[in-house]
Amino acid sequence: MRREVGSRYKGSVITLASFGVAALAAVLLATPVGAQTPRDVFVVGMEAEPPGLDPGQALGLHTLRVTAEIFETLVATAVDSTDIVPGLAESWTTSSDGLVWTFKLRKGVRFHDGTPLDAAAVKFTFDRVIDPSHPHARSGKWSFVAGYLATVKSVEVIDPQTVQLHLKYPTSSLLALLALPNCAIVSPTAFAKAPADFDTRPVGSGRYRIESWERGSRLVLRRNDDYWGARGKPQTLVYRGIAEANSRVAELLTGGVDLILPIPPDFVGRLEKTSGVTVYKATGLTIWYVGFNVDKKPFTDRRVRQAFSHAVNREAITRDILKGTGIPAVGPLLPGTWAFEPNVRKYPYDPAAAKKLLADAGYPNGLEVELWVPESGSGMQAPVEMATVIQANLATAGVKAQLKTFEWGSYLGKVRAEAPALYALSWFLKSEDPDLSMYPLFFSKNQPLPNRANYNNPEVDQLLVQARQIAERGRRAELYRKAQRLIVEDAPMVFVDHEVQVVATRANVKGFRLHPSGFDLRVEHATKE
Repeated sequence: MRREVGSRYKGSVITLASFGVAALAAVLLATPVGAQTPRDVFVVGMEAEPPGLDPGQALGLHTLRVTAEIFETLVATAVDSTDIVPGLAESWTTSSDGLVWTFKLRKGVRFHDGTPLDAAAVKFTFDRVIDPSHPHARSGKWSFVAGYLATVKSVEVIDPQTVQLHLKYPTSSLLALLALPNCAIVSPTAFAKAPADFDTRPVGSGRYRIESWERGSRLVLRRNDDYWGARGKPQTLVYRGIAEANSRVAELLTGGVDLILPIPPDFVGRLEKTSGVTVYKATGLTIWYVGFNVDKKPFTDRRVRQAFSHAVNREAITRDILKGTGIPAVGPLLPGTWAFEPNVRKYPYDPAAAKKLLADAGYPNGLEVELWVPESGSGMQAPVEMATVIQANLATAGVKAQLKTFEWGSYLGKVRAEAPALYALSWFLKSEDPDLSMYPLFFSKNQPLPNRANYNNPEVDQLLVQARQIAERGRRAELYRKAQRLIVEDAPMVFVDHEVQVVATRANVKGFRLHPSGFDLRVEHATKE
């Protein structure tokens, strides 16, 4: 579904109230919190249902929140930090040259179909992505995971409990990459039996197994009582895709769900004051951006891209639209993380500077563009409202932008297929390691996914590959800082903000906490009083 949006707004900011949300909020938040769902059932209301549940094909955070309960990875991140901890692998060692990683698997782990999770299963999972001759290499679109495993040359089974990854070159971020839920281990038996069905009938080894999925209604997971480790606390997890933010809030208040995300910024303050509701906040490792397809005019010219960067009022967006649930961005990395570079070219809101750059690029009378935007989506915050501000900002610089909005379920596929010149998206990390965002988004060989900008700078490529091969963090940080300076100067995207993740639960929910990455949604630890 596509909608064309025009704005009559002439200033630099709008609020959600201008869409009629504030009036509805007052009504909703005057309503007493309703009855709770059953004690052993935990219901999550999120912005969209997953398009599929094969972790190797996942493109959105709403999918990975669910697959993280069904599947497991060789290594994981700690409950309260982004530190790497054992997962399916109890331990690992690295050869002196950094080219061979040996993982010792836990004994006795079984998939939900009863088959053993062994070294052969790890090999199957990774080979279907990295080996073009694998019988199931063509059974899926390995969009992101192919990049995550790009340095893995081959996988070798040493014995049932030992697997080796042979790398093309030393990769210091390998463990952080393997902890991503896209790299989860799947059941070879279940996949080989019905590859086309695996996306809807997934089989992993996690705390929960799929029980039923009513498309457009609810996805139900049942606790795996044969799990090798600490079992999940709720017996049943239910995920409901509720695209309308107002409806998510209403469902929380009336007892239809136990947890909702994301939260419209206008609702955050009200929910914090609502009896029977608990609000959680954490700055996540995300970046919300407007991307340019640098292969399409007018964005082949760096001056045009820089002009757009000057035309966007980030401070107004984070203040008036996001209401403090976002931090203005100056580049791809979150301030305060270990490789963040503050000394990049700055793009303060300056319509005059934007006009001059456009004139220098041959557009003295401005230009017309389409800006593609999803109506919602994982990590997308308030995309239409934010894009409407950006539309108004661009108008002050002489750019007439027509917004085209799409439902999230079709948006990513259309962006992939049609490669629009201007589009809004976000990227999220599970670890502070900059390789998890800078290599996927800016390395030239990752075109068109996830490098949708088709960005190609040989010097940046060299820096990103070099930084992967160095173990010492200080030296890596220097390389990433230099790469950031080059990238921000080239402006392949407008870096808008870093999301402050906000989640609301009913007050009777205990044991839930946001992960520092803003990536995980670990509802398996939650209980209800």
